[in-house]
Formats: sequence, C-alpha cells, structure tokens
Amino acid sequence: MAKPTIEDLRERVRGQIVTPDDDAYDEARKVYNAMIDRRPAVVIRCANAGDVIAGVDFARENGLDLAVRGGGHSVPGFGTCDGGVVIDFSGLRGVRVDPQRRTARADGGATWGDFNAATNAFGLATTGGIISTTGIAGLTLSGGMGHLGRGLGLTCDNLLSADVVTADGRFLTASEEENQDLFWALRGGGGNFGVVTSFEYRLSPVNNVYAGPLFYELEHAATVLRFYREFIKDAPEQLGLFPGFHIAPPLPFIPEDRHGDTFIALIPCWTGPPEEADRVLQPLRDLAPRVAEGVGLMPYPVLNSAFDALLPPGLQQYWKASFVTELTDEAIAAHVEHGPRVPTVNSTMHLYSINGACHRVAPDGTAFSYRDATFATVIAGAWPDPADTEANIGWVRGYYEATAPHSEEGGYIGFMASDDQGRIKANYRGNYERLAEIKRTYDPDNLFHLNQNIKA
Repeated sequence: MAKPTIEDLRERVRGQIVTPDDDAYDEARKVYNAMIDRRPAVVIRCANAGDVIAGVDFARENGLDLAVRGGGHSVPGFGTCDGGVVIDFSGLRGVRVDPQRRTARADGGATWGDFNAATNAFGLATTGGIISTTGIAGLTLSGGMGHLGRGLGLTCDNLLSADVVTADGRFLTASEEENQDLFWALRGGGGNFGVVTSFEYRLSPVNNVYAGPLFYELEHAATVLRFYREFIKDAPEQLGLFPGFHIAPPLPFIPEDRHGDTFIALIPCWTGPPEEADRVLQPLRDLAPRVAEGVGLMPYPVLNSAFDALLPPGLQQYWKASFVTELTDEAIAAHVEHGPRVPTVNSTMHLYSINGACHRVAPDGTAFSYRDATFATVIAGAWPDPADTEANIGWVRGYYEATAPHSEEGGYIGFMASDDQGRIKANYRGNYERLAEIKRTYDPDNLFHLNQNIKA
C-alpha cells in the first residue's frame, strides 16, 4: 500500500498545511526558545480533532517524527522537529465554562491567559502556571504547578477528563470512568501516550487575590530562605508562596536607582478573605527590611501574567530542575552562593512550594510520584544574545550541580532540559514501570517520543 503524500494529507485536513515551499513556513516552524531552529517537513495548523487524527496517521504511516505543539513553550523544543510532522494547536484555543458545575473544557492550544480570562469572568479558577502565555496542555500533562497549588492541588489533580488521539489514530476519552489507565498516565506522564485535543477541569472559587513580589537585599538571602523553609510547613493553604533570585526590572514600585540590581524576592498569593491578607503576610514584611513591595489586591489573571514581559518569545533558554523534600542549611548555602549570580533580568531561580493539597494525593494516585516533596526547584536561564549562551548555560549547570546533592534524584519534567533523558526513571520513581506498561498499550512503537520519553 502506497504511503500517503502531502497532497493526500491536504485532502484530509480542514486547517492549514504549511510546507517548506510556503511563505508562512518560517513563521510556522518558529517556537518559543530561540535556541531551537528546526525544519519540519510539514506543519499542520489544526482546525479540529479530525486534523489531529490525520496528522498522527500521516506521521505513523510515513515513519516520520511527530511533534505536538500546544503553547509552544517547551524549553527543549519538543514542539518541533527536523524532517517530520508538527501538529500545531495554535488555532484551537477555545475555553467553555460551565459555572453551575464549576468545570471548564479547553482546547489543546489554549494558554493559561486564555483559560483564566474565561474562568475569571465567573470568579473561578484552577491551578495554572506562573506565565500566562504557557500552554495548558504541556503544563497539565507534566503535573502542573502554580500559585494556587497549595490550596487546590496540582493542575493534574483538577483534571476531570481528556480527549485523546492515540498512536493508532483512535479518538478516546480518558477519565475516572473511561480508559482509566490512560487517564492515570496523562496526569503527570507528559506527552507520551497520545495527543490531547481538549481538557476538562474542575474549577474553584478564586476571583481577586492579594499578591505580588517583595524584594530584599541579597545579604538577607539566607534569612529569607530559612524563614520560607519553616513558614511554609503550616502556612494557611490559601497562601501560595515561593522565593526567587531576580534582577530588578524597571517597575514603578522599585526605586529607580535600584533598577538592574539583584535581589531575593518572595512572591505570595493569598486567595483567602482580603481582610485577612495583611495579617497573613505580616511575617514576610517583618523578616527583613524590604527594598520594594508590589503586593496588592488584583484579579487572579493579572498575577498570572505579571512575569510575562520577562519571558517573551525569542529568548535563548536552558533550564534545570529538582524536587526537594527538605531544604537543608547546606542547600540554602548553595542557593546563596549561586542565586545572586543570576545573569540576566530574564533568568531566575524559583523554589515552588508543593505541599498542602498536593500532599493529599497518594504517590501512585497519578503518574506524578513526588507527593512527599515539599519544593520544586527550577533554575531558568533565559537571555537575548546568542553570544552569551555558553556562559549562561554554565550558570544554570553550575547552580544545578551545587544543589543536586541536597535534592531528590528526580525533578519536574516540565522544567527539564533536552539533556535530562537519563533522569526519566528517577522522575517517576515507583510509577515508571506502570507508565511503561501503559505506553506499550497505547504507543508500542514510541511514535510519541519527542518528550521526556518513557519507553515501552
């Protein structure tokens, strides 16, 4: 039987087919991380789930690599490939909210900005990312961390169902009632098992939040991290909180003569009663003198987009990650040594808290296994000038190597680099063999291998 051609594909697809001969090709192959420069054979700008099925069939029948691009934020560049097929969801970004049931159904190309704009109109939200331009798909399938996690759990804990195109071109629904094994694997197992065309989420009442950054001098970095270690253990679960090292951008609440200086910051998000916010956050204000504070009452989508300007598309990016159960004094010393060397205003280290509701799911309740971890570290290098690539990758790696002995063996797959494939089993611990078995069921030939790859 003859293999399908591009012309055959055009006849099956409702959306736009982009090939190297088309004027739109260079734009269509572009992804978020400017370090990634790949030339796929075809980009399918999907208009519906049928286009996704056609793309999966075309790649499988021609033996081509298959990349799936939702928001396009994958730092390793998993949303594109050389010589293969890219399924592009950028035209599928709808979000439908059911305020009575407190649920939302979102297309696979929606970003957290799209999602939050739709749900906030009803005073509802679910745990999403820190950057609003991040796609819901990659973040959810990785597990999903964000400001609301301590109170609501991970994003995947709020996933109710997913529509999935599998490697053999079938269209399935995965939930607690249907294809339960696939549903279990999707909640933290990444893009290894199929192409998710839509996600259904549980929503919770969240409207305005009391949030924003507090900046402290670097001389107080150890004090801030030790405070955070103890405070977050039993802080109210309506409080999201994480520290980070940041070069101060030119924001109006930061003294002008301090723009460009490096600080340690705390970023709280209080979703409880606004009248209790000052009392809850007072310990943050008392722990050390503040250089600047941008905390106030704001709609949740405003907080979710607050860092967007620091991470626009077109930067060079390289990240590393680890889970941390106990933030030891030795780990804090490593952070205090390497964090202040953050090389650009776009780069950072964030230490996300993942306790509270995240701990109330068993390690084998979903594919996300590190339910006993208290923190998730991301060391995110991002810079505009390719000439700085070697030095800035060196900063990320040096920081990671200094903190790794004080961290768990595994890390969060959504923060992993392309050179982290050797850590896959550690990232899933006791869940890996079950994931490999499910991989054998739904993708035995590893069509979906452009990811943090679980092998059948």
